[in-house]
Amino acid sequence: MGSASKYRRAVADGGRGAVADGGHGADGGQVVVADGGRGVVADGGHRAGRWRRAGRWRRAGRWRRAALAALVTGAVVLPLSAAVRPDTPAPAPASLAPLSAATLDEAYAANRANAAEASRLAAAHHDRRRAAADRQLAAPTRHLLHFDGRGSGRVTEVLGDLARADRIAVLVPGSDTGLDTYGRFHAAASALHRRLAPQAPAGTRTAVVAWLGYETPGTVSTTVTTTGRAEQAAPHLRALVADLRSISGDGARISLLCHSYGSVVCGRSAAGLDVDDIALVGSPGTGADTAAALHTRARVWAGRGGDDWVENVPHLDLDLFGTTVGFGTDPVSPAFGARVFTAGDGGHSDYFRPGSTSLTNLARIVLGETKAVTHD
Repeated sequence: MGSASKYRRAVADGGRGAVADGGHGADGGQVVVADGGRGVVADGGHRAGRWRRAGRWRRAGRWRRAALAALVTGAVVLPLSAAVRPDTPAPAPASLAPLSAATLDEAYAANRANAAEASRLAAAHHDRRRAAADRQLAAPTRHLLHFDGRGSGRVTEVLGDLARADRIAVLVPGSDTGLDTYGRFHAAASALHRRLAPQAPAGTRTAVVAWLGYETPGTVSTTVTTTGRAEQAAPHLRALVADLRSISGDGARISLLCHSYGSVVCGRSAAGLDVDDIALVGSPGTGADTAAALHTRARVWAGRGGDDWVENVPHLDLDLFGTTVGFGTDPVSPAFGARVFTAGDGGHSDYFRPGSTSLTNLARIVLGETKAVTHD
């Protein structure tokens, strides 16, 4: 993309020519940064006070460059991706009666039939991957509360007896989740469901809802750095919670388990939402500065694995070209004010791994066993 000097001129700060290059430069190892509008040169460890000021500017500069890189990459990659893989045809969603315990089986059957038709259309379109994913969802054992095979796809799947459940967990996924990758999301929901059953007190019935109810952003895209997709998703998540109340009644306790970008969705949905717990795992932030700013009566939890790369994401929000980039305060920091629980040593995709510390604690949260949740 050009010489090192072009990279060093890429970030302007407040209209001044502030240059930040992560500690490297083209001028014999020197780094030039902005210091109150003046050029400061740090050379080989001298001028320690200015180095400290330079470090603060470099950290801000790295985040600005990362945001700019995401915008540029998204502008290039997304159109190419769309051109390579055209949309696979699928039927419109099934027409359903208002959801209730009495209409639940009817909804399951209609959505399975819709998934079967979507599979046939995908196969005729020679999209074997989508045809296989849809066909699996059409199996008689699957309980689909909602299904839409168009585009990247939407599906809300129930594991357990939703109409009789006392404790309901709703999983909200992060980036790069669609029908083509639904298997891994379903595996996470299944792992939680299997963990809840033996851990639940006698007489307590549980259900897990895998909610792929929004168009998730791509990991490499402009959308993954902003709250736009989360704001579009929020009304749909609120509608789901209302449906769950219609089906299970007011006595059931509902928990949202929000992974990665899904925690931004939960943050945008939280205000006034009729849920009891919100657990944020692998979260880049919620778009709010504090848990109190979510305006929820729910207990707010946060956990992060020891090998999760999201720890290195700068927890800032910046106004960039008229768009807010970033998601604010780190949810596991004291400043945010969540209940921080132990999530073990896993990585970004390990929170629902069978046998993991994080899965055990998430099950305790869903079951209301708050005193048993372990903390770092």
